[in-house]
Amino acid sequence: MIDIKLLEYLESFLTPRRQYLNKKVLDNRTNYFTVAVEDVYQLHNTSAVIRSCDVFGVQNVHVIEEVNVKRIDREIAMGAQKWVDINRYSSTKKCIDVLKAKGYQIVATSPHDDSKVLGDFNINQPAAFFFGREQQGLSDEVLEAADSRLHIPMVGFTESLNISVSAAIILQHVTSQLRDTEIKWQLQEEEKLQKRMEWAKKVIKSHEQIIARYHDNK
Repeated sequence: MIDIKLLEYLESFLTPRRQYLNKKVLDNRTNYFTVAVEDVYQLHNTSAVIRSCDVFGVQNVHVIEEVNVKRIDREIAMGAQKWVDINRYSSTKKCIDVLKAKGYQIVATSPHDDSKVLGDFNINQPAAFFFGREQQGLSDEVLEAADSRLHIPMVGFTESLNISVSAAIILQHVTSQLRDTEIKWQLQEEEKLQKRMEWAKKVIKSHEQIIARYHDNK
């Protein structure tokens, strides 16, 4: 449980604008949808996906590093890595198992086979959208474990989009639809309080001393 008085004390060191922005952003955050990237080679692609998740209110990103170990490109992520939770996995299986245990349907983004058109995707169940490597796409392991497959309709000669572009298009579509429903997609109040505490600490460099002073004065 979050100590509300401590949180309020810590937030008193933030500007009113920062306090307002934190609360406003959290009101639009969701764990109903999440994103997983599987062994993406280009560092800027993973970073750009994280940025898109922040922009469209997706709180958690899952990065599979079975082959390619990532580091976040801060210039491309534009600070989004501070506000989005990045979960790392050393195997695809582990990531799939964790997400399924949390109740997510596994959605493989793939332009081939029996994949659904984005416009026909049913948002009535929490979903984890998987994006694969630049050339090879998703592994057979993801495709076999997927509950459904999804593609963005294209009418040009090019048959694929950069994964960061695909993620942005898909997230914009499904989150816009989600906000027009009666589904309870927002974070729980306790989750919001936890994030407010985490975000305050990230902004206030001297937060450890401030917290220690708060406890000394109790």
